[in-house]
Amino acid sequence: MPAPLNAETIALAPKVLLHDHLDGGLRPQTVLELADAHGYRDLPAAEPGALGRWFREAADSGSLVRYLETFAHTVGVMQHPDAVARVARECALDLAADGVVYAEVRMAPELLTAEGTPIEEAVEAMLDGFAAGSRDAATPITVGTLLCAMRQNDRWEEVARLVVRYRDAGVVGFDLAGPEIGFPPDRLPDAIAVLDKAEAHRTVHAGEAAGTDSIRAALDGARAERLGHGVRIADEVAADGSLGPLAQRVRDGQVPLEIAPSSNVQTGAYPSLAEHPVDRLHRLGFAVTLNTDNRLMSGVSASSEIAAVAGTFGWSWDDVRTVTERALAAAFLDDADRARLLDQVVRRGYAALQA
Repeated sequence: MPAPLNAETIALAPKVLLHDHLDGGLRPQTVLELADAHGYRDLPAAEPGALGRWFREAADSGSLVRYLETFAHTVGVMQHPDAVARVARECALDLAADGVVYAEVRMAPELLTAEGTPIEEAVEAMLDGFAAGSRDAATPITVGTLLCAMRQNDRWEEVARLVVRYRDAGVVGFDLAGPEIGFPPDRLPDAIAVLDKAEAHRTVHAGEAAGTDSIRAALDGARAERLGHGVRIADEVAADGSLGPLAQRVRDGQVPLEIAPSSNVQTGAYPSLAEHPVDRLHRLGFAVTLNTDNRLMSGVSASSEIAAVAGTFGWSWDDVRTVTERALAAAFLDDADRARLLDQVVRRGYAALQA
């Protein structure tokens, strides 16, 4: 008889996470300790519980602008390599403790240089931290690093070259983050050329705050392999399930959607989880994956996000396994490691839960 599908059993299931921001997943206690160690004086609370609540309440405002303001504090305490390495190590430990077996965690290294840290040292600190956390975790986890370039800044080519330089050290791909509107993903074509020449993987934030034009630009302008969020593709899905041309292209091409439902509700994209299109897209055959986006701000884990969606829409173990296998298929991972994780970890884990 299958295990009941609830938060407790989902915590036991092997999970694959494609969209998680390093600066959005700090432990509140760590934020306080790093602030004290490095002289950061702007925190809105001085106790872990109160600080965690402040982050969640500020993020749960229905405004993407207010949501993004919370990152001033997490980035503010991550301006030294030792702090970056600690946060990365704890990220790997926390994800492993939640049953995540493979994760791609992203960060814009340019945001870690405000107090003089060279951008290369910021990248190396992330890699060192993820490696340490993976070694120290009680259960096996592999963490790949995605390096973000901020759309509103002009350091895209620099970040693209870092992706290529550190590709054999744990960096698995490139991302564009920041404001979609006004900053198209092909604004700096030299960066895209660097990625193209090296055949480097890339995902692009698109279809979150902006609509389908943002998704089309990500696919055509930056040649994105995955869409960070991408949920606004639902704007081209009619009530009867018929698809507009871009939605047809995304579904037929099985372009992975890195959907983070709780985050989308918090930033005002949808009024509630029940009104979020994640289930409709999944039922129509889009390559939906479930993600956390920012665990601190949203107060979520990979397990809680799956549990919320499954509970709201009546998903079965088959649905949960499907989105997990989709995420692994979309991971920027070599084929041998993907096959090993699929056969020995993911399928074996779900078979045990469904037996």
